[in-house]
Amino acid sequence: MAEIPIAAAVLERCNIQPSPDVAVELTLPLLHYDITWLYFHPVQRLLFFDFPCSKSQFLEIIVPKLKESLIQTLNHFLPLAGNIVHPLNSGIPFSRFVAGDSASLVIAECDKDITHLTGNHPRVSDELYGCVPQLPPAKYSSDEVVIPVLALQITLFPDQGVCLGFTNHHAIGDASSIVRFIKAWASVNKFDGDAKLIEDKLLPYYDRSAVVDPEGLDSIYWNLMKRSRAVESPPTSFPLNRVRRTFILTRDDIQKLKNSVLERRPEKQISAFTVTCALVWVCLARAEPEAVADDEPEYLGFAADCRGRLKPPLPAAYFGNCLAFVKAESTHGLLKGNDGFIVAAESVGEATQKTVYNEKGILDGAENWPVEFGKLMGKRLFGVAGSPRFDLYGVDYGWGRPKKFESASIDGDTSMSLCKSRDFEGGLEIGLSRSEKILDAFAAIFTEYLNKL
Repeated sequence: MAEIPIAAAVLERCNIQPSPDVAVELTLPLLHYDITWLYFHPVQRLLFFDFPCSKSQFLEIIVPKLKESLIQTLNHFLPLAGNIVHPLNSGIPFSRFVAGDSASLVIAECDKDITHLTGNHPRVSDELYGCVPQLPPAKYSSDEVVIPVLALQITLFPDQGVCLGFTNHHAIGDASSIVRFIKAWASVNKFDGDAKLIEDKLLPYYDRSAVVDPEGLDSIYWNLMKRSRAVESPPTSFPLNRVRRTFILTRDDIQKLKNSVLERRPEKQISAFTVTCALVWVCLARAEPEAVADDEPEYLGFAADCRGRLKPPLPAAYFGNCLAFVKAESTHGLLKGNDGFIVAAESVGEATQKTVYNEKGILDGAENWPVEFGKLMGKRLFGVAGSPRFDLYGVDYGWGRPKKFESASIDGDTSMSLCKSRDFEGGLEIGLSRSEKILDAFAAIFTEYLNKL
């Protein structure tokens, strides 16, 4: 990996193992839900906390407590301390934890202005990477590759605050699973033990026998994926030449967006997710600086949680990936037109209806998803990382709720990040990473559209 432009000073590198008297070996097969993400780039999340403390307080009190609570949390989340094992000759990859496995942890210090890093204003994307942990390299042998799945970093901004960084391999778990882990660690740290964790039903559910696969999707997906590419994602290269910026939709904004659709299409059921995706999709199309033909296809892809929609349903605490793929499509000309927002909202709504509310089940046509989405590579594709369901601003390690959540991963693709707003009840927070020219144009179009509602 190229040198990080604004690096934090590393104070300690260590590995955190679950308690040896508690941890047992745990091997889980990777199902088709997981195999889909086997060659996807790592997922990187940052939580910044407004928690002024000195370096001595940080090293003598904060870090030891976080380490101890992390051990207790990993006792319940063994796959995150383990690895993905990728056989080189035959067999489907699997998740494995054995005694001695651990999660990577870096303790660091950064002298930058945390207020700048956590603002909504334009910031050079590279600036965040001093706080982003890197997954350890995979270990190769003659018959398998062993791939670490979790890296963590605790970064002190002296007398300003603390940043917790989380990097995970997507094949080990989706956002629902990783956010559950983040909340669990926070609970154990805040309440000095896992009693509250158990009481709040934050423990993960691992039983793979509960997952039904009558269509043989596991084999179908693996037969497609094993021919595709190498087992490790390419390293991040700097400079990224991107700027990131945060945009807020208040509850009133969202309601006005819904109303503008309902005035034209009163028969539609419109969600906050639908109008948010539609607005960002349209504004990005209009902010495009290059000439694009009106008939050029535009795609919006996002994932929907399957857990509660399977037959039989899986518990919300199911650990791993359990996502359906949803694809909305239109054309560049339609999105840029006067009715672009209505067109986009209809497209997102219809795509959601077709997959999530499919009468034949949410997995109808799932055998074709890898090929369908593979065809979108190199196309004008816009994605969504996150969901309004995930309230990362509700996480409390004992220092109050986070000052800012950032999804560093969106620097690696064309997705936006999406989560509940910190400061506006019922609002949503949108993160974008693009060139400065595109983001400046987007911001002007976004603001103008909201002001006209």
